[in-house]
Amino acid sequence: MPDPITGGCLCGAVRFSFAEPPLATRICWCRDCQHLSSGNGSVNAIFATGTFAVTGDVADFRSRAASGNAMRRSFCPRCGTPLFARSDDRPDAMVVRAGALDDPEIARPHSVIWTGSAPSWACLDPELPSSPGQPAATPPRS
Repeated sequence: MPDPITGGCLCGAVRFSFAEPPLATRICWCRDCQHLSSGNGSVNAIFATGTFAVTGDVADFRSRAASGNAMRRSFCPRCGTPLFARSDDRPDAMVVRAGALDDPEIARPHSVIWTGSAPSWACLDPELPSSPGQPAATPPRS
C-alpha cells in the first residue's frame, strides 16, 4: 500500500490524510478561488472522500459557487489556512488546496478551469486543457 498523502495548516493545528491519489488536479480561476489565493488561480487536487481523515478543529464557510453549487469551504480557525472545499452535490469528492499538501508536487495541474474569469494578466499554460467555466463533474473512481 502506498504512503498516505498528507497535509495540514500553517500552524500545525489541523492535519489530514488520504490513502489514495487525487482523482484530478487543476488550476481554477473562478472569482471565489481568486479571493482564496490573493488574486491568482487556485491550484487544487480533487480527492475521493472515502479515505479522508482529519485531526484538529476546522471552521467552515458556506456559500454558493458561481457554478451554482452549495459549497462548504474549510479552513483552520487558528491561522486561517484554506484547506479544502466540498460541494453539497458531490459528497463523494473534495477539493484540497495545493498549499495545504505536505508535498505540493502531488497537485501538479492537468487542466485549467474558469479561464473566462481570469484577469488579462493571468499566466495560462497553453499546453493544458482549459474550460471557460465549470467542466463536467470528475467521475468517481471505480
